[in-house]
Amino acid sequence: MQLFCVDRLLGKTPACGEIPSLRGLFLTTFHLAWPSITESFLIALVSMVDTIMVSSLGTEAIASVGLTTQPRLIGLSIFVSLNVAVSAIVARRLGQNDREDANRVLVQAMLITLALTAIVSAVCVFFADPILRFAGSAPDTHAEAAAYFRIVMGGMVFNTLSLVINAAQRGAGNTKIAMRTNLTSNLVNVFFNYLLIGGNFGFPRLGIRGAAIATVIGTVFACVMSLRSVSHPEKFLHLRFSGGLHFERKTLRSIASIGTSTLTEQLCMRFGFLVYAIIVARLGTAEFAAHQIGTNQMSLSFAIGDGLSVAGIALVGRSLGQNRPDLAKLYGSIAQRMAVCFSCLYAIFFLTLGYYVFLLFSRDEAVLAYSSFIIPFMAVITFLQISSTTLLGCLRGAGDTSYTAIISLISIGVVRPICGWVLCYPLGLGLLGAWLGLTVDQVLRLVLSMHRFRSGRWANRTV
Repeated sequence: MQLFCVDRLLGKTPACGEIPSLRGLFLTTFHLAWPSITESFLIALVSMVDTIMVSSLGTEAIASVGLTTQPRLIGLSIFVSLNVAVSAIVARRLGQNDREDANRVLVQAMLITLALTAIVSAVCVFFADPILRFAGSAPDTHAEAAAYFRIVMGGMVFNTLSLVINAAQRGAGNTKIAMRTNLTSNLVNVFFNYLLIGGNFGFPRLGIRGAAIATVIGTVFACVMSLRSVSHPEKFLHLRFSGGLHFERKTLRSIASIGTSTLTEQLCMRFGFLVYAIIVARLGTAEFAAHQIGTNQMSLSFAIGDGLSVAGIALVGRSLGQNRPDLAKLYGSIAQRMAVCFSCLYAIFFLTLGYYVFLLFSRDEAVLAYSSFIIPFMAVITFLQISSTTLLGCLRGAGDTSYTAIISLISIGVVRPICGWVLCYPLGLGLLGAWLGLTVDQVLRLVLSMHRFRSGRWANRTV
């Protein structure tokens, strides 16, 4: 239990009041984290199932859907940054017991989301061809990738609205709501995948287009459930438009104070991920398919870090709103220790069952040959990825988004693509070089995030 010793977790941070018991701290963290962990894990798991179902159409289909991932996430990056700001501010307002301002933040964020969705969706639909060509599509993957991209981005409004409401609910500590909506969405997605990809029970056989339509239908269900969650007047978050539908300068400034730095971070991340995907895609269809299968499995471990980071944002933000930086440090440290424990389980899973998961995606010998070195990398990277994701969430919860943006710029925007390209091509290591570059990025990100969190300087940020 020395791993969770309160004195060790506090470090040089002085206690500002009564410290709850270790059991109480752990249970509070776990209570907020487990719905988000479950949610993120199930999303990642269903995404894997989604890819497995698409893989029945062949290796080119895996690569086609994989090519849309980074352009799609770039399109969503502005909403992700907005949602981080919403979660952090609502968590502070919860700590301050300021329900009125928390609801103003939600309304303003929804208005911003609707306006930006119209722009991003239109751009992605009309310019799908050049976007996917830039992303590295080949003649055998371009048409299907563009069709999938147009459908998913054309119906993104249901996704973005659900995301912003769920972000506010997470900040208010209501993590189970997001879990339920996303679980429902993904189950609906899998159901319609079965109907539309292969044309079962009389439905048309639409292939990759069917997978895209199923994704949109799933987000419609999630959006309806999210809107219902803020329709109850007795809840901390209750959607109402008593002041009319207009932008409020004061609230927008609060959102922008965090959102602009987070947007910079997201753009740096997505740029780095996109360039990296292009580097790998140009190695060949089999290499890119193997890479996609590996990253799909890695998304299972990222899901744990993502869930713990949600708990970190809520608990750190709430604690700082109560003027308790000591509790913020404790909750963040406990979340990171929990990340290490989960990493051990994942490493064992990857080393023992990773190859069999590869077999679920593809029986292509050219693809399976790459699993021999990808799987050990996955076991190592899970320790780096889960801890850094958790710590970065804690920093965002404190509003220290400028530093997290710098970390992403350096590690993902610069180090990952440069290392990946040098190792893949000039040094001739191919896909092995790509995973080496990814590991270097993850090491750097963990070192920088851990250094910042331990310094305690993030506790002085105001929101």
